[in-house]
Amino acid sequence: MNKITIMGGGSWGSTLGQVLTDNHNKVLIYDVNTNYVDKINNQQHPIFPQINLYNITATNNLQQAIDFSDIWVLCLPTQNIRVFLKQINLLFSNKKNFINVSKGVEQKSHKMIFQMVQDEIDSYKINNYACLMGPTHAEEVILRQISFLLAASHNPEFAVQISKLFSNPQYLKVICSDDVVGCEISSAFKNCLSFISGLISDPIIFGKNAQAAFITFCINEMEIILNFFQAHQKTVLSLAGLGDLIVTTFNENSRNYQAGLKMRQGNTLKQIYQNATQTIEGIYNLQVFYHLSVQNNLFLPLIHNAYQVVFQQKPIENIIKSFLIV
Repeated sequence: MNKITIMGGGSWGSTLGQVLTDNHNKVLIYDVNTNYVDKINNQQHPIFPQINLYNITATNNLQQAIDFSDIWVLCLPTQNIRVFLKQINLLFSNKKNFINVSKGVEQKSHKMIFQMVQDEIDSYKINNYACLMGPTHAEEVILRQISFLLAASHNPEFAVQISKLFSNPQYLKVICSDDVVGCEISSAFKNCLSFISGLISDPIIFGKNAQAAFITFCINEMEIILNFFQAHQKTVLSLAGLGDLIVTTFNENSRNYQAGLKMRQGNTLKQIYQNATQTIEGIYNLQVFYHLSVQNNLFLPLIHNAYQVVFQQKPIENIIKSFLIV
């Protein structure tokens, strides 16, 4: 039995907690949201009220969470992670193993999460680092529907350890990779593409034919961005790339898709943020990848046109028209 601390008890954090306890591990979830903590301690999923959790405890005591284990799962909004890492770096001295499951890039620095960990955690305290990405909606995993994930680490032995930790013979398989950069960037990039799929979701003129074409355009742009970051090109077609892209584009269970759809229906960006119950990484990351593309002359027409719609008030139809220009 392993002891694991999950930093962040929202939809995905609590679901992964149940996966780990299904696999006979001892789990403590940390969250500042006392409502989440109370629900988890009362065996209730904080986001899916009809779901019961088993053998998981939660706390809002950060020191308790830090001391509980040497394996930490980072499941926090990307834009909050750096501040959190600065805080916890002062509170421990022994080596820890970091597993990132958050999908995003820091807006201000354009850095990935593994880079923020390197920036903010003293190097002698980092035993191993891995990310765990793939096409997994929490509402399916919590029901123990068959799902797949990709564990990426520069240390292949740690990737195997993560695979064994999370894999469940009944419903979850974790495949190993050594492409941390590719997995983190593709997972962040697909958030933008999922948001864009909501922006253009018009069943009258944008049917299944166009949706299939849209996914191929997304793959083209994902290849460009992974090449820029010198990631493995095969990651584009992996669970963290194509797999995650398929499960989140035009999918009503995707928060990024829903945000794009609401904007198409007339909601302002401010209204979308105000009404969101969970973080919408796709909008933050849209700004990151737009500025990266401009600064480095990358041809990303989906990103460019969506940015102009969201931040420069251009008509949404410009995105669809751009597909048809020869």
